[in-house]
Amino acid sequence: MKTFTQNQLNNLYEIDEHLWLEETIKILKENRLYDLNVENLIEELESLSKKDKNRVSSFLEQIIRHFLLLQYWTIEYERNKNHWRAEIISLRTQLKKYLTTNLHNYLADELNLIYQDALEYVQEKTGFSIDFPEECPYTLEQLLDKKWFNDNVT
Repeated sequence: MKTFTQNQLNNLYEIDEHLWLEETIKILKENRLYDLNVENLIEELESLSKKDKNRVSSFLEQIIRHFLLLQYWTIEYERNKNHWRAEIISLRTQLKKYLTTNLHNYLADELNLIYQDALEYVQEKTGFSIDFPEECPYTLEQLLDKKWFNDNVT
């Protein structure tokens, strides 16, 4: 079984990221911290964190989109309400699989930015130029609560 030096790990990271990851895990399990390729490990952990944040914010944005459609797209409400509600259920289920305390806090901090992205999508999809709320009209708890639906048509 080959043991990689730190310099070899640096090169391996550029050539075969998956093998580099396996070797890094092995080094950690063997508590050979002096052999770690720290710079690349930090880069990978930051990338992983960013992917997780993007994943949960994407799910939340889609949930918000569907709530806005339920609440404001009255012409399409009867024809699409079951679809929109089913999508919300599905998205909540998927989001729950990835949500940690840290990511929950991230979503709470970013809620209004995520809402702005969802709002832009809904305005384009519906062609509405009505005045939507400037800030997210739903709390994060409401958006995540699998029993809560705000499909009262305005």
